[in-house]
Amino acid sequence: MRHLKNYIFAGLAALMTTSCSDFLDTAPKDAMTPATAWQTQSDAEKFLTGCYNNWEDNYDSGWGWDGFLLYWDGASDFGYDQYSWEGYTPIGNGQVNATTGRDFYEFSKIRRCNEFLDNVDKCSFSSEAVKKDMIAQARWIRAYRYFLMNWNYGAVPIIKSFQSAEDAMVPKNTEAEVRKYVEDELDQLVGDLSDAPSERGRIAKGAGYALRMREALYNEQWAVAKDRAEKIIALGQYDLDPSYSNIFSLAGQGSKEIILAVQHITGTKYNDVIGRMYSNGDGGWSSIMPTWNLVDAYEMANGKTIDDPTSGYDATHPFNNRDPRMGMTICYPGCDYINGQGKQAIFNTLDEKINGVKNSNYKDSKNNTAPTGLIWGKYLAPQSQYSDIWNTACSPIVFRYAEVLLTWCEAANELDFNANKAQIYTYLNKIRNRVGMPDVDQTKYNDQSSVRELIHRERSVELAGEGLRRSDILRWKTADGKMLAEKVLNQVLLSREGTVNMDASVAPGMRATFNGKTTEIETRVFKTHNRYLPIPQGALDANKALTPSDGY
Repeated sequence: MRHLKNYIFAGLAALMTTSCSDFLDTAPKDAMTPATAWQTQSDAEKFLTGCYNNWEDNYDSGWGWDGFLLYWDGASDFGYDQYSWEGYTPIGNGQVNATTGRDFYEFSKIRRCNEFLDNVDKCSFSSEAVKKDMIAQARWIRAYRYFLMNWNYGAVPIIKSFQSAEDAMVPKNTEAEVRKYVEDELDQLVGDLSDAPSERGRIAKGAGYALRMREALYNEQWAVAKDRAEKIIALGQYDLDPSYSNIFSLAGQGSKEIILAVQHITGTKYNDVIGRMYSNGDGGWSSIMPTWNLVDAYEMANGKTIDDPTSGYDATHPFNNRDPRMGMTICYPGCDYINGQGKQAIFNTLDEKINGVKNSNYKDSKNNTAPTGLIWGKYLAPQSQYSDIWNTACSPIVFRYAEVLLTWCEAANELDFNANKAQIYTYLNKIRNRVGMPDVDQTKYNDQSSVRELIHRERSVELAGEGLRRSDILRWKTADGKMLAEKVLNQVLLSREGTVNMDASVAPGMRATFNGKTTEIETRVFKTHNRYLPIPQGALDANKALTPSDGY
């Protein structure tokens, strides 16, 4: 089979040979696909490939918005999206309503999958196993889309095949009904998926188990989450990459750590989100960026947290002697990096001028620079891997093996710390040792509560910038039973002031010196109803059977 991403537009074109509907793409088009299109296995393969188009994203165009996973951290305490028109700023600062924010209430991918499933029986196949595998892939994509809407909106309609837009104007199913539908689908289809993907980007058993694992974790089904993690481990196909930074580069796209990633190819199905992430001086927009909350979450290289008076942390030089993942995740003031001209340079966002020359990356210039003074390093380093940062083959990872191990640890700890502690330590040490961090201090982390804290922090920094942080702070609770988001998103977002020593002979962690002064970027608010996003006004207008989300 030829490469998946080369078929995306061909398959999509086959599905889109009909005119547009004005009902949110939930109803069939008014001219059906010709019957001659559904005859052979090759026909089915092309239509299935159309189902993969933008399967992870909410955006249907030739642009590379499948990278929206990279945007999601901008709506958390670990990230910031400075351009409200991109839709994540109002989600992050609590100003979202039915007419603002990114719209994830979207059925076009579900409609494609329904159309495939309604017609696939007309095709002849080389074997029943091949047919079942293709059907399972389409069902998985449909289940994934419902999972996203269920998590983000709670109650949404379960849309099936309809003959008219009027027939599709149905009320919401309850949140529990949609969740059960997703769980039942995933549990039923996984047995029909191939053990291994036929090509990179295809859904196979690993992805089947991974989605059920994540869904179960988010809904505190600890035994199910642990079991599905164990099933992925038992497949024997995946392992941690020896190099943490490798898996986020073009060179690492074939890594054994990656279970599923959204595929892109330059010039055909490209990813332009990468260009949005670089700073002005390197040709980008600084759309989404890390915050200092993330910087503060990393341990010191000795394994101690920065609030430990014996850790060696120095607020004047906050980047010195930190968990190596910080430097591989964040491009921070004073670090070495390859600039937009392909040259080795020192990243400087703190000084308005460098050697008397205007600094095009100065954070307060308000010219496509990062107000936090920080840029993501994941997927961006080195910039020299991209010939055009606005037309890249960057393929954002949706599931990787480190998440599997961390999920196992979290679920096992919640089920029974004492029975599982030896394996929890083993998996955490495997993740930490991969980047040179020391083993878990078992004298400090020795009961369920303290290990929970450690697992949460480890998950936070290991997966930072990969789009999972907001979901985690929505589901994790503080000691008083409130969502962690109520604590970490009710605060003023700040940047820190300082200067950078541009002497390359100075250690990178010692180049930036901070003076204790801060600058306000944004006041953020999070209320309990912000757990869910508002059903968009356009959907409410189109379907009178819908009701607004609570609190909006």
